[in-house]
Amino acid sequence: MTHIVGLIGWPVEHSRSPAMHNAAFEALSLDWRYILLPTPLEQLEVVVGRIRSGELSGTNVTIPHKQAVMPLLDEIDPAAQAVGAVNTIVRRDGRLIGFNTDTLGFKRSLLETGIVLEQQPCAILGAGGSARAVVYVLRELGAHITIYARDVAKAAQLSAEARPLNELVNINPATRLLVNTTPLGLHPNIDASPWPADVSLPSSVLVFDLLNNPARTRLMLQAEKQGLRAVNGWGMLVYQGAAAFKLWTGVEPPVEVMMTALRDSMQMNDE
Repeated sequence: MTHIVGLIGWPVEHSRSPAMHNAAFEALSLDWRYILLPTPLEQLEVVVGRIRSGELSGTNVTIPHKQAVMPLLDEIDPAAQAVGAVNTIVRRDGRLIGFNTDTLGFKRSLLETGIVLEQQPCAILGAGGSARAVVYVLRELGAHITIYARDVAKAAQLSAEARPLNELVNINPATRLLVNTTPLGLHPNIDASPWPADVSLPSSVLVFDLLNNPARTRLMLQAEKQGLRAVNGWGMLVYQGAAAFKLWTGVEPPVEVMMTALRDSMQMNDE
């Protein structure tokens, strides 16, 4: 019997997760398949029920359901509970367990840049489920965190300094890391950016855009125009996906196969 896993979210058409997971399943000769599960909020409980029934062996969860899905599960892993968001659901003995592999993916990808953030000012754009994972990691690394979001009250719940997005003009000029967790700039709305067009980025900032489609977002192009380093969400996507893969299958995934499949998928998208 083929095991089916997939991605719950709304929208999900932009996702390249099927390409990288299915390449990994094929490389290991596993009878598993990864599909997209476009799920508006009113259908979330129904789709989770498909996992509970065994029709699905597990799922990833993306915007905007990483918090909404939590009450529908039987157990939340302590790390996911601390983050306050779930991005991976595993079915074990008929019970649904929520995990957060975004933290593992973000931390591994961030550390690969070589950046040191102890006591350094960092800014996060957005206050959703992905922002929660980023806050969790940056706290571990000893950074000073400011969150800029449309919903300041929601941002303040993350126990960090919170400011409205329109105050980016007054951002600390010593900010070392800027992380975009909003969907602004995501395909097909590639001309959008959370950063004001008429405001310069801090002069020594590393821009980390969690988006992975397109490969170079408008925000990244703004950074590169100033001669700054910019990183997209590919590494985070692959590493969080690899962690989810192991939770579902119990098998160590071929990370390089997943990364190659992601790159190939993005190149096909550009053609």
